[in-house]
Amino acid sequence: MARGEGPGRALLLLLLGGLGQVRSHPQCLDFKPPFRPPRPLAFCVQYSDFGCCDAKQDRALLERYYSISGRLAQPAYAACASHLQDLLCQECSPYAAHLYDAEDPFTPLRTVAGLCQEYCEQMWQKCRSMFRYLSTDKELLALENNMAKFCRYMSLDDVDYCFPHLLVNENLNQNLGLVTANSEGCLQLCLAEVANGLRNPVAMVHANDGTHRLFIAEQVGLIWTYLPDWSRLEKPFLNISEAVLTSPWEGDERGFLGIVFHPKFKFNGKVYVYYSVEVHFEERIRISEFRISPDDMNTLDHSSERIILEIEQPASNHNGGELLFGDDGYLYIFTGDGGMAGDPFGSFGNAQNKSTLLGKVLRINVDNNDRGPLYRIPPDNPFVNDPKARPEVYAYGVRNMWRCSFDRGDPHTKEGKGRLFCGDVGQNKFEEIDIIEKGKNYGWRAREGFSCYDKKLCSNSSLDDVLPIYAYPHKMGKSVTGGYVYRGCESPNLNGLYIFGDFMSGRLMSLKEKQSTGEWQYTEICMGRGQTCVFPGLINNYYQYIISFAEDEAGELYFMSTGVASATAPNGVVYKIVDTSRRAPPGKCQVEPLPVKVKSRLIKFVPKEKLIVKTPIQRRRLRTTTKAPGSSTPTPVTPQATTPDWVQQILNLLRNQNRVQVTSRTPTTKPPKSRKGGKSGERRGQRRKNKHPSPLPPLQNGAVRLMNKQARGRDRGRVEVYIHGEWGTVCDDSWNAKAAAVVCRQLGFPYVVRATKRAEFGEGRSLQILLDDVECTGEEKNLLECRHADIGKHNCSHKEDAGVICSHEEVIY
Repeated sequence: MARGEGPGRALLLLLLGGLGQVRSHPQCLDFKPPFRPPRPLAFCVQYSDFGCCDAKQDRALLERYYSISGRLAQPAYAACASHLQDLLCQECSPYAAHLYDAEDPFTPLRTVAGLCQEYCEQMWQKCRSMFRYLSTDKELLALENNMAKFCRYMSLDDVDYCFPHLLVNENLNQNLGLVTANSEGCLQLCLAEVANGLRNPVAMVHANDGTHRLFIAEQVGLIWTYLPDWSRLEKPFLNISEAVLTSPWEGDERGFLGIVFHPKFKFNGKVYVYYSVEVHFEERIRISEFRISPDDMNTLDHSSERIILEIEQPASNHNGGELLFGDDGYLYIFTGDGGMAGDPFGSFGNAQNKSTLLGKVLRINVDNNDRGPLYRIPPDNPFVNDPKARPEVYAYGVRNMWRCSFDRGDPHTKEGKGRLFCGDVGQNKFEEIDIIEKGKNYGWRAREGFSCYDKKLCSNSSLDDVLPIYAYPHKMGKSVTGGYVYRGCESPNLNGLYIFGDFMSGRLMSLKEKQSTGEWQYTEICMGRGQTCVFPGLINNYYQYIISFAEDEAGELYFMSTGVASATAPNGVVYKIVDTSRRAPPGKCQVEPLPVKVKSRLIKFVPKEKLIVKTPIQRRRLRTTTKAPGSSTPTPVTPQATTPDWVQQILNLLRNQNRVQVTSRTPTTKPPKSRKGGKSGERRGQRRKNKHPSPLPPLQNGAVRLMNKQARGRDRGRVEVYIHGEWGTVCDDSWNAKAAAVVCRQLGFPYVVRATKRAEFGEGRSLQILLDDVECTGEEKNLLECRHADIGKHNCSHKEDAGVICSHEEVIY
């Protein structure tokens, strides 16, 4: 996972894990998914293929076994040694968290795994004396002489998971360790939010210099530096927003579009960018070279720009935008066909015309360009000897390739290394995924996907045209976003899966090559349901408009999306893709970033997205215990009374009957946008004996409160509204006395003195803006009954937060 896990995160997992009778899932005592050990275990051999222990933990359990067995008399050792081994090894079970009640916040963590009734009775008859050495649970030890009470104490509420029945439970073990799929075969993955508040994040790249920094580019022309802990530097890496041609219009394809670091960046400090620009009233795409600042390794020298290549752009769409360096060291440039519809330029269109640079994949050599030409033509480019072709052309017949990537190859065999995948946006009917090869024609405008677009051209086209490896119709999506073949370390089951998406439908998709036939098999990706994503720091929802995909330096996979497809809307979020069915062995994926000298102020990352719970469910019944004869009446064990804000939000969520969002494959509404951090002082394994706080009255959607700066206002203040489990503010674009009257009446005031604007009572910077363009008649019960923009959608800032002044008496103001 992307962030550390303290006790506070563990408690959050416990809270979520106790949300009613949902099916449990494989989970270790460290609140992470199980894994395949790097080598077979010597002591807990039954979990050598898949479980929660590596060799170090296995040895520790063996040492504990020797310590306990050495204290047993010989007859007890002979009868109980195998049982002792079984019980100790349940810490290695893929279901360890369930066996030890770690998922249930209302019971203490068990010292011994939960046992099935028959097994417990057999063990009690022969080996009950063993438990005085195995457990420190005084309550359990007090029941040693009463089999019925002892085994009731050792039981689990869900008998499917008790030991040893879970070992032979086919429902649990049939697909254990495989990527979870729903009934339709959709792969259920999870996400970790790693960056937010971005304006159309079009690209994220790394420098491949060992620092594991990531650089996120916004369409407006700013690039931000992020450190491995996802804190952002306040000073941009690059700011060419004044030169970049774009607009606030939703769907405008112009702007800053691509960035790539030179393979030898550590030595030459060169970075290449791709952006739209206007020169003498003519629109162009520009590829420029920058150098790193000699004074700051996290800033480019803005005066160092050298324009490598400019191409006239006849229309405002189909601007291409990808830049990549191949293993051959050459720079690959992916241009669009020039725009409009149907590539109307010339007899056959730009894409089929090898004498133009539009609608192409270009390949140039930018090494050693400090003197002489800015770039050279690689001698093996396919059309260097064709007088009718531009020598830069590497492949042609493409419409508007949006996001391409080179396959790193299998981590062990290197199979697939160097393949160039691209998503090519279609015209009217089909979107396609291509593997780009030197000198090949990819068919546009004769073909769209596998079908003819221009029938005349199609009938005369070459039989050597390369067909897509996959194409899908517009009922599935209307604008493909190319992705990556996963070659990371943390999610081994995803290795070799090409993951991509669609900008318009928000669909996440994958392709897997069938080695025997070379065919690519399609599988859809959806967000995990039930408990699939109930792990610390993970979520199961995202904003619909999938803009781009990215790899970090270690090969982990991310995508960027937004809720408002405008270059100026700060709604962009970066998500890391996580498979919870299986993780890599502990320690295998650890990286040690090289130090980064930081001269700018750091802005700490604060996640805002939440795990969506399908439906509020009643709290689980407490597991009561029975004391030994003569002991006092038992008290149900409950969590600590003091809980931080973010835990209280989860509890409020359960009480709020309006909260019934269902996670779908592609969310059609914006998810909630805030989550407060917090810590819990409670350590895992301690008994939680304090009483739980009394339930608070449930807040209903549309509830309001007033805040005067940071203090609670009585009759005046900034309006804050409660929607879907969080508080947010209201923009003042159309804020007036009628809307203020709704708020005042809701708070018990019969009169409105004034509707205030421009954050008169302070800015609610810690909250999201939830409502904008509010238009009321004044008779509504709350603001949600008024006309308003979509929840969370706005075009303003907290400097425009709305407020009210209310009164119990009529006031002439």
